[in-house]
Amino acid sequence: MASMTIRNVDDQLKKRLRLRAALHGHSMEEEARDILRSALATETSGSANLAQRIRSRMAVVGGVMLELPPREPIRTPVDFGK
Repeated sequence: MASMTIRNVDDQLKKRLRLRAALHGHSMEEEARDILRSALATETSGSANLAQRIRSRMAVVGGVMLELPPREPIRTPVDFGK
């Protein structure tokens, strides 16, 4: 098994980890392993682009059908030289 050292942990975070470990009856080290295990247990799908991820998240709310205005041809540019 690999070992890991985490430096520069602020005092409040360490205190919260210690209290959480005591609540679960673990050492701080075991509690940190459990937190890492649960945080990394779910795989994120990197295959969907941002628009697809937004669409899938908003699908539960329902969609809104907007009326698109008709497309018009490009206007002739103004000639300021005359």
